Amino acid sequence: MAFGTQDEIDDVMNEINMTPLVDVMLVLLIIFIITVPVMQHSVNIDLPQATNKVVDAKPETVRLSVDAQGSYFLNEKRVDDQDLAAALKTEAQRNPQPELHIRGDKAVRYERVAQAMAVAQQSGLRKIGFITEPRPE
Repeated sequence: MAFGTQDEIDDVMNEINMTPLVDVMLVLLIIFIITVPVMQHSVNIDLPQATNKVVDAKPETVRLSVDAQGSYFLNEKRVDDQDLAAALKTEAQRNPQPELHIRGDKAVRYERVAQAMAVAQQSGLRKIGFITEPRPE
């Protein structure tokens, strides 16, 4: 019960339907109309002016060396066992507190290095590190 010939029914529709395209464009237009006033609303603030200067603040270090005989050297100056605690306590009171770098000879007994660490901790030094040499390859 078709109205028309078979050739008229089988013809392909070669026109673009513009209605969905117009609908999408209208929705986008409404979204932009709503969001543009929100994006332009801002609060005026007077920000402080500051200069950006590079501060070269290297933390100071204190070097504690233990030689092969077990003698202590604080910044390359020999220190007796009795005077080590007092010397480290004066270093711990500096502001900012320096880092303590312990260099122990590989032939020294570990006990001497452990004693130095204990004295440094009791003196109030918080940053303690070890200095080693890399293995030759």
